[in-house]
Amino acid sequence: MTALSVNLNKIALLRNARGRDCPNVVDYAQKLIDLGVQGITVHPRSDERHIKRQDVYDLAELVCFIPNVEFNVEGYPSDEFMCLIEDVRPNQCTLVPDAPDQLTSDHGWDMEKNQMQINELGVQLNSWDVRSSVFLDPVPEQVQLVADTSVDRIELYTERFAQAHAKGCFKAVWQQYADAAQVAQSLGLGVNAGHDLDLLNLADFLTIPGILEVSIGHALTVESLEQGRASVIQQYLAICQKASKT
Repeated sequence: MTALSVNLNKIALLRNARGRDCPNVVDYAQKLIDLGVQGITVHPRSDERHIKRQDVYDLAELVCFIPNVEFNVEGYPSDEFMCLIEDVRPNQCTLVPDAPDQLTSDHGWDMEKNQMQINELGVQLNSWDVRSSVFLDPVPEQVQLVADTSVDRIELYTERFAQAHAKGCFKAVWQQYADAAQVAQSLGLGVNAGHDLDLLNLADFLTIPGILEVSIGHALTVESLEQGRASVIQQYLAICQKASKT
């Protein structure tokens, strides 16, 4: 079954808006886990505008005692970020090529320019027993370059698919993602996916075989406000479960 990992950045952003601890991100994570999600994702940034460093430590402590639930920490591999990863040892670290002031992730790594750095980071993460993943556009040549490193997985950046899906003409774009996933899997890489996936487009995206994990945050938070958290999580889990049977 494709694992559903919920990104808590928007929950932290809501908390920070009032300068208090409501909603508490650890409590919210526990509620999601109680509903059946298989993962918790956070993307701490240097300005702590949503997830704070302490949140990462607190969530790591929560998840480490819960079987079959993984903690994924994603972000740009600055020295500060990598020290945080070394401290908390999450199940997975997803490397993202974000600038410090970037609003949100909007592109994958250029592996032609960064292959050596990514390989070194993969070696470092593996030495900490942390699974490594890199944020990547659906380009087979880029996938090939990742396969020549020590990295374990790729996370396909899915905004282009989501945009095409919203316009009702996504088959050609979907094929690019399917091709990239197939290449990755044939080369021994696991495949995750994330960014702008939602209840309307996820089922179509997951007709790509073998997607191991989807990370969803902004859309899921908005949908939960509109439909209720329990209902939304149930719908996402049903989509993931159905996809795994086809």
